[in-house]
This record gives sequence, structure tokens and C-alpha cells, in this order.
Amino acid sequence: MVTDSGDPSFLFTLKMKRQNIRTLSLVVCTFTYLLVGAAVFDRLESENEAIRWEFLKSAKDNFHKKYKMSEEDYRMLEIVIIENKPHKAGPQWKFLGAFYFATVVLAMIGYGHSTPNTNAGKAFCMVYAMVGIPLGLVMFQSIGERLNKFASVIIKRFKIFMKCTQTEATEINLMAATGFLSSIIILTGAAVFSKYENWSYFDSFYYCFVTLTTIGFGDYVALQNDRALQNNPGYVALSLVFILFGLAVVAASINLLVLRFMTMNAEDMRIENEELQRQQLKYNPQIVTVEGERDNISNKLINSSVNEDQQSVCSCNCMGTSSENGQLIDGYLPTDLITSSLSLKRASV
Repeated sequence: MVTDSGDPSFLFTLKMKRQNIRTLSLVVCTFTYLLVGAAVFDRLESENEAIRWEFLKSAKDNFHKKYKMSEEDYRMLEIVIIENKPHKAGPQWKFLGAFYFATVVLAMIGYGHSTPNTNAGKAFCMVYAMVGIPLGLVMFQSIGERLNKFASVIIKRFKIFMKCTQTEATEINLMAATGFLSSIIILTGAAVFSKYENWSYFDSFYYCFVTLTTIGFGDYVALQNDRALQNNPGYVALSLVFILFGLAVVAASINLLVLRFMTMNAEDMRIENEELQRQQLKYNPQIVTVEGERDNISNKLINSSVNEDQQSVCSCNCMGTSSENGQLIDGYLPTDLITSSLSLKRASV
């Protein structure tokens, strides 16, 4: 069976198939990316994990032999050590610590360094997150838009100063500017946290990246040593400004990338729609726009009613004649003709 490539139904089906193929391709690419990432992490980390596990197991056995400690006592010691680790920063739920936790919740970082223990605290955390997360997203989006606007003005002035032919800031220019600003923030933050937390610069850079992309593994968390939440309020304020401002800048950069992709997708769909419309017009020239179709129908109705042979009972003959030779029928009134068996047609005026 041969299908006409100009058939509108065939073209519509082809368009839907293209969109489905595009979506399926994105799903396949994403899962392929996940599989590749899993394979790479397996290769890089699994051997080191096995070595660490053997070392910890050997240390545990030596500890049991040296101190003759039962398994229950050893488990209790583990719990005490693990639970005591977050308290190195001091009380986590005083105002500064609670403010830091609220910031982490609103920013969707979720380090896991401290969590509510009471049922009331858990319930309030869920309600607080339901309201705070959308509020934070809107705020970061708004700040990102202002940053993009500011960057576009700076880029335009720079282009005018350089006497460029095209002075308007393009999407590529904005992505480059926000990407550069994001890099500056991460590099500067890495230097600051490396100094205050005694981390290596690479570990500090890793912490900044994980934080500003809202991954938040929790293996590195700032403000958790030497009771920093109580003893160093300036460092606490600097950390909060870094998180909030850095998230806004990184969000602006990521939004531009997503917008660029969506714009490309919308442009492809627009081209497909125009091609579908051209093919439909080629296949059936009578198919026009809504306004043109309405005007065409009106003109057809008027022309058909004027050109058609019509009968009338009007004495002035403004609506045609009442007989084939154009003469009025004697002895009949217009109302009589209307009620007779003659078929009357009125022209549309």
C-alpha cells in the first residue's frame, strides 16, 4: 500500500513519530549516561572500598583482642562516636545552627549532618520544606534573571567599547559570563574553606561544587569543627552568603543551558509545523487559515444566493420575479404566493 507523502494525516503522524523519537532518544541517552557513570565509578572506587573494608575489619579484630570487648560493647562505642561527631560544631539546634539547617533545607542541599529527632521536628520539617523549597526556587530564579540582565548590560557596553558590529548580548555570551562567574565563586570559595576547615584545596573545590549543584553528599560539611557555629559568627555568615549567592549564580547558568535546549527544541517544532502546513496546502489548496476560510465561506454563500434563479412576490421586483417570463401573476397577493405551493428562495442581502 502506497501512502501519499502529502496526505495531511500522514504528515501529522510523521510529526508525532519524530517527537516521540526525540523523547525516546533523550531517555536512552540519559540511561546510557547512567550506565557509563556506574561503570566508571565501579572501576575507580570498588577496589579502594574493598581495601578500606579489610583494614577496618582487621582494626576491629585487633581492638576486640586488645581490650577483650564484647560485640555489644563495641557496637555501643560505635554509636557514641558516630553520634558525637556532629557535636564537634557545638549545639546544632541553637539559633545559628538551626538557621544553617533551614538554609540547607530551603536550598535542597541536604547534607545530613544534622536531622530532626522529635516527631514534632520531623513534621515541621516536612511542612517547612513544602513551603520553603518553592519559595527558594522562585527567589533563585529571580536573582538569576537579574544577574543575566546585569550581565547583558555589561556585555553590551563592552561590545560598544570594542566597536563590535553586533552589540546585543546573545545566549552564548550570557552562558559564558555566568559560567565564568560561577567558576570564580567556586574557586574563591575553595580557597576560603581550605583555610578555615583545613581541607586540601581539591577537597574544598569538591565541597563547593557538590554544594552549589545541590548534590550535598554530606561527606564534607563546613562549620562542623571547633564549635564554629558559636565561636566564629563571621565565618558562619560568609558560609551562608556563599551558599545563597553561589546557588543563584549556578542556577542562572544552568537555566540558560536548559533554556538553550528548549529553544532549540521549540525551533525544530516550529519548522516542522510550518512544513506540515505547507504540505497540507499543497495537497489541498482549499485549506487556508481560519480567517481566510471564514471569508471564503461567506463569499460562496453570497455569490450562490445572488446568481441563483430565484422567485419573488415583491412588487418592486427587488428580489426577482414570480414567474419564468418575469411577469407578476395577476390576482395574487404576495401573501397568497407565500402560502402557495411555489418554492420561494430569498437572496442573502
